[in-house]
Amino acid sequence: MFSNFVRKSVVARFAFCGAICIAAAPQSRLNPRSLTPGATEYAAQMKLHPAESVNALLLPIVKKYRLPAMAVAVTTSHQLIAVGAVGVRKWRSNSTVTILDPFHLGSDTKAMTASLAAMLVEKGKLHWNEPVEECLPKLASKMLPIYRGVTLQQLLQHRSGFSGDTALPDANLMQLHNLNGTPQQQRWYYVTHLLMQPPVAPPGSKFIYSNRNYAVVGAIEETVSGLPWEQLITNWLFRPLGMTTAGFGAAGNPGKEDAPWGHRVVAGVHVAISPGPMADNPVCIAPAGEVHCSIEDWAKYVALQLRALRGDSTVLSKTAAHALFTPQFGGDYAGGWLVTQRPWANGTAFTHAGSNTLNYCVVWMAPNRDFAVMVATNQGNGGAAAACDDAATALIERYLLTEHLDRH
Repeated sequence: MFSNFVRKSVVARFAFCGAICIAAAPQSRLNPRSLTPGATEYAAQMKLHPAESVNALLLPIVKKYRLPAMAVAVTTSHQLIAVGAVGVRKWRSNSTVTILDPFHLGSDTKAMTASLAAMLVEKGKLHWNEPVEECLPKLASKMLPIYRGVTLQQLLQHRSGFSGDTALPDANLMQLHNLNGTPQQQRWYYVTHLLMQPPVAPPGSKFIYSNRNYAVVGAIEETVSGLPWEQLITNWLFRPLGMTTAGFGAAGNPGKEDAPWGHRVVAGVHVAISPGPMADNPVCIAPAGEVHCSIEDWAKYVALQLRALRGDSTVLSKTAAHALFTPQFGGDYAGGWLVTQRPWANGTAFTHAGSNTLNYCVVWMAPNRDFAVMVATNQGNGGAAAACDDAATALIERYLLTEHLDRH
């Protein structure tokens, strides 16, 4: 086993959050109908079937780490190569998972929010170096002066100076869950108040991973598009890519085993958490980590990212892709991706992990090899990260190092 292939991935975990009241939602700066991407922008479609099942490969990993379930996919920029899903939706239940079941992506949502920002830049509605005071003009007089010059690119690459805490001094984690109003109104309240809190470092001076950055980006996207972030990502990514299982928050209905439940391990005991608002992050930080979808649908999005990285995308130009996927301020974090080097990737590899503490997932992309692997489980701790790394390593060995991929 190549045990060090995946183990060094950055695990971008964030805790549950919560808030208390709302402020008025921002007004649009343009006609949202003019922004909807045309179908021709998604002309490069993936071949989804037949894809090889890898359930037999997953079963011993799920058993070793005592996971409820695991789902995986291997894709190139245009073809789904392998897919699998094993285990149960709820620990010790008889409800078996399928490849159509939605798994929670946690912070892997960030790459999607960054893609929306790049698409808005492509359309001339935003600029990478546009300052927050211009992106959010209604908040310019309320935010601390030190934030006014923070740019969109700095937010996407966690260089704003924001604290890494999701909670606010005047709104603890539980209170953020209890905000009133629509998701957009709750986000507006959250962003308004966090921009009134002093930074923990001078903006631009250092990398501090924070969900706050992507909450602000989401509010910016809502302001310039005139659409709630949830509607924007649905219109621009989910529908055009055919991601029919994509949604927000904990998947499924409370008390029903119609989707994978999230789990945490406490003193060696699996605790299953019924779907509901408290089973996920608060909606005010949805752009940082609230998307769920099936493993196949996640592969559709990752394939889009591969096409952009390889200069084969009709959605993002090479210029936009370079800005999105290149760390602009030193370090190794780009727009929702950790940028690293791996021999098996023939150079640059992109990775990110996500967890809402009840679920865990990780993705690796190797654009020089036209290859990506995704792994997800409905357990947030107790070996979930190591299990996903083992699965990713096994898939890399099987489909990349053995040249198993059918490039035609």
